[in-house]
Amino acid sequence: MLKIYGLQKMTLLDYPEHVACTVFLNACNFKCPYCHNFELVTGDAPPVMETEELYRFLDRRHGLLDGVAITGGEPCLHPELPELIRGIRDRGFGVKLDTNGCYPDMLRGLLAGKLVDYVAMDVKNSPARYAATVGLDRLDLTPVRQSIALLLSSDVEYEFRTTVVDELHSEEDFEEIGRMIRGAKRYFLQAFTDRDTVPFDGLHAPRAEKMKSCLARVKPWVEAAELRGVD
Repeated sequence: MLKIYGLQKMTLLDYPEHVACTVFLNACNFKCPYCHNFELVTGDAPPVMETEELYRFLDRRHGLLDGVAITGGEPCLHPELPELIRGIRDRGFGVKLDTNGCYPDMLRGLLAGKLVDYVAMDVKNSPARYAATVGLDRLDLTPVRQSIALLLSSDVEYEFRTTVVDELHSEEDFEEIGRMIRGAKRYFLQAFTDRDTVPFDGLHAPRAEKMKSCLARVKPWVEAAELRGVD
């Protein structure tokens, strides 16, 4: 049975058009230097509750919440994820999943079983800079591309998104990202925000002008691309 490593009891931001809570699962195959939840990656964070306690929490939130956002870490590396989602859905809540796209078999099963209502997949960078952006020496992008293809062909609501870090992303990278997700229904570029939990110093958010230039590089491939949280 999965343990829960964090619970935000209410959010209006994490699940579009829903009043939701956010459930955090531990562990991740990436080591992104700009990660806000790095304690979940390293295993330093203790669990905050068992699954049954989460279910009891949800049973008391009918009429207040209508959705649950599941994030991490990387939720899809847990074989028990479908069971957790079924327990949430059995209680009448919609489910939004955050994923890095490295586990297409899990994603395929969730989509086929109609277990998720919304998927947000991170597209970290252009292929040439992907491994460095996620803190690895090398990375086979085949699973990521498979997950992109699954969402592009799915009838489930989804978004792709990239957290833009000034030191890690160039404007040219977004032409390549656009090619990877061409025709996507939704793609958001969101600027990095520094926090005490970020594992590496010296990273910065791009200026608004750079964000707008990056967006312009994507638009020929993804007309629906937008900036999120940028004035």
